Order: sequence, then C-alpha cells, then structure tokens
Amino acid sequence: MSSTSEADAESVLRLVTPSLDLKRHKGQAGKIAVIGGCREYTGAPYFAAISALKIGADLSHVFCTKDAAPVIKSYSPELIVHPVLEESYTISDFSEEERKQVQERVVGEVDKWMERFDCLVIGPGLGRDPFLLECVSEIMLLARKFNVPFLVDGDGLFLVTNSIDLVSSYPLAVLTPNVNEYKRLVQRVLNCEVDEENAEDQLRSLAKQIGGVTILRKGKSDLISNGEIVKSVSIYGSPRRCGGQGDILSGSVAVFLSWSQQLISGHESLSENPAILGCIAASGLLRKAASLAFTKHKRSTLTSDIIGCLGERY
Repeated sequence: MSSTSEADAESVLRLVTPSLDLKRHKGQAGKIAVIGGCREYTGAPYFAAISALKIGADLSHVFCTKDAAPVIKSYSPELIVHPVLEESYTISDFSEEERKQVQERVVGEVDKWMERFDCLVIGPGLGRDPFLLECVSEIMLLARKFNVPFLVDGDGLFLVTNSIDLVSSYPLAVLTPNVNEYKRLVQRVLNCEVDEENAEDQLRSLAKQIGGVTILRKGKSDLISNGEIVKSVSIYGSPRRCGGQGDILSGSVAVFLSWSQQLISGHESLSENPAILGCIAASGLLRKAASLAFTKHKRSTLTSDIIGCLGERY
C-alpha cells in the first residue's frame, strides 16, 4: 500500500506555464473546445470556456445546441460558438434513417475542427437528452481516433458512467467527478460503495480498472490518480461553494494538460504524466483564485468573481 504525496502545485504551475514570447503566434498557447450547452444550461459551458481564455489559452470554442448558442454568444464575444448539437425534441418526427443523418451531420461539424484542438472539455451544461448524448458519444470516439485529450465533467460523467468503454484504456482521458459523480463511478466500475478510510487506494484501483485514465476526485483535498500514483492538492480555497467552480476547473485542466503535453514533448528528460501535471496545476490555481475571491467578496462570492481572480497571482 503506497502513500499519497501532497503535490507542490505552485512549482507545477511554474513548470508547465509557457512564457509569453513575441515569437509565438496565435494558437500556440492552446486551442480548447467545450462540448456542452443546451436549452436549460448555458452558464456551465461559458464558465469552462472563458476560464480557459483567462488562464492563457489563445482560442476557446463552444459546441452547443442551437437554442443555447445565442445566449452563450451574448455572454462574451471572446468565444467561438458553434450551434451544431441537436436534442431529441428537434427530431421527434424523424425516421430512424433521418435521425442517423442528423447524427452524422452533427459529428461531421465537429470533425471539421477536431485536428485543430489541443484538448476537449466534454459535459458542462450538456444535459441528459438521449439523442444529444448519442452524438457526444460519437464525438468522444472521434477524439480518440485523432488522439486528442479530453476531460469529462458534469453530465458527460453521467454518459461515461453508463458507457465506460468510451474512456476505457485511453490515457489522454481525464475525469473530474464531484462527490455524487464519484459515488456512481465507484458503484458502476468497482461494484462497491465509496470507502473514505482507504480513499487513495480506492481511487487508484478505480483509475486502474478503467484502464489508466486520470481521475481528479474533487473534495476538501483534491485527489488525483492515473491508476499508478496518487497526488493530493490541499491548498485552502474558499468555504463558499457556489455552483460553477467545477466548470472553472474543467477549463483550467484542459489548458494545463495541453501545456504539459507541449512541455514534455519538447524535453525528452521529462517523464511526468501530462494529465497528472495538468490536474495538479488546475486544482492549485482554482483554489488560490477562490481564496482571493472570498477575501474580497465573502459570502457574496460568485463564480464570475473567482474567474476574475484567476490571473492575479499567476
């Protein structure tokens, strides 16, 4: 039984963050895409996408439903919004063949862009519409085909929990479950209940059982494992638990994961796992930003306040 070590999040942040260099061109600091956003949920994909930009990604896309697109566009002109996803109600009168054609069109719209992306964020504001989830399943398989890293959060985890093969044995996949999402994953994969007394070992077993994906278990201390090692990030954040902080984390992990991959590919001497580094950096930064926001706003702290603090000590 190996012990869990506390990660030096600040050192990892400094290690993986590229310097601002006038020789670099647009896109080299990261191109991120969020797959999510439907009629009911427009805030989550915005928070994930704008956080990626605030941290330092050059371009941030959102692939959402047609109903969600005008709303998300109104939040910020900085985001590139693609109104391509479809929900069941829009095709309720379609035949099976017509439904298949719509699905192919949706996946094809994402396929046009896939090779340009450094990382996908799948799930914020996605909802649980059956047809929409079918389309997203195909998008995940497409990402695997192109070896594009992806992070799964929110309703994306609902999809994955019921279809583990979508992420199984894909080392470029990162799952970021909260307490309830983690409970469902443990029940589905390990066929048991969450064991808090042996939390680190259970997390390692879960990640290993899914084939070496990286799991960031959110909690008082974030626990991160790829089935081999377990790292924790325990920097004090904020007692204010407003909704949306997980979306900030999702966008943050995507950026830091892509930066970690760039770093490791350019230094043969580095053998660290880029997904582990990305999770550590994102967890540490979010906690610092949340602490700063709470110092300023106390009980009235909102997710947008935390996003505003992402660059203050970074």
